[in-house]
Amino acid sequence: MKNHDSRWHNGGVSRRSILKAGVATAGLAALGVALPLRAQGRGISVTCWGGAYESAIRQAFAEPFAKETGVPVTLVNNADLTRMKVQVDSGNVSWDVFDSIGPQIMAGARQGLWAPIDTSIVDTGKLMQKTGKDHVGTYSYAGGIAFDPKKFPDGKHPTTFAELWDLKRFPGRRGLRSRASENLEMALLADGVPPDQLYPLDVDRAFKAMDRIKPAVRKWIETTPETVTLLTSNEIDFSYTYLSRVLPAQRAGSSVAMSMRQTLNSLEYLAVPKGGKNIQNAMRYVAFCLRADRQAAFCELVEFSPNVTGATDLISAEARQRMPDMNSPDAIVIDDAWWGDNYDKLQRRFTEWLLI
Repeated sequence: MKNHDSRWHNGGVSRRSILKAGVATAGLAALGVALPLRAQGRGISVTCWGGAYESAIRQAFAEPFAKETGVPVTLVNNADLTRMKVQVDSGNVSWDVFDSIGPQIMAGARQGLWAPIDTSIVDTGKLMQKTGKDHVGTYSYAGGIAFDPKKFPDGKHPTTFAELWDLKRFPGRRGLRSRASENLEMALLADGVPPDQLYPLDVDRAFKAMDRIKPAVRKWIETTPETVTLLTSNEIDFSYTYLSRVLPAQRAGSSVAMSMRQTLNSLEYLAVPKGGKNIQNAMRYVAFCLRADRQAAFCELVEFSPNVTGATDLISAEARQRMPDMNSPDAIVIDDAWWGDNYDKLQRRFTEWLLI
């Protein structure tokens, strides 16, 4: 997956030629020369999560979009809502499309950061999970407990969040994300809350449960690729990570596995920030990402489930078998609407809790 040069050069279009075309286009525009519609597009910047995710985004969306439209895409490995808000509030927007998780997207919607989705460009009619007027759900992903199967064979590693919290039965160095969402859900599940009774979250109970695991957390992980690389470099023993990170690492030869017994499942979203200089091209990119063929291409590369009708039919049977079982009673779907109402204050509380 790391080598995507062949896909970039298909059809005789190279990254260098696209960049050169962009420079030439800018020069002609400065001289007042009328440009054809396809060449009028300015490049766009899209937030990303790095690693295998970035590689798949580049192969399935960014490069084909640039080839088809003439609009180059720059991927920025930073989906920080605080920085996004600063850009919008200052009127100096440099990220044209915000690709992020539900809690951040919903909180951004409440803060008025996103432009309304232009439905004359973006077809939202085929979305399986309907989303908001200013954001769209793209695909769902599964998070769970990863480990090195050579070091921790069956019976020696946790398979549920209750077991991850069991420091006596499963001693070892933990790695968890540095954000409130997902951690609070895991904490409550570990504390005995049934999956179907998780929301609204009992926040005080969740933080008390977080207190129990805190001494075993060697690393509060900020960047998604580290959720696997810290495992493979033997800096931690058990990590909360994502199926879409584990399977590419396996294919690359790393000794890493993820328990599928209990997973947290979430939608990923796209939103277009208000005040951007390239809103029309940003909307075109969003529309491109919601095409069934593009969704299928992406989900073949990483183990996400598409959110567009017809995309699953285009995915190979082998890839479908790798996707999480959403019918399992232990599978949890993150309630993004709840997080939209609570993300800001709980992230502040979580950040303060980390410093205690």
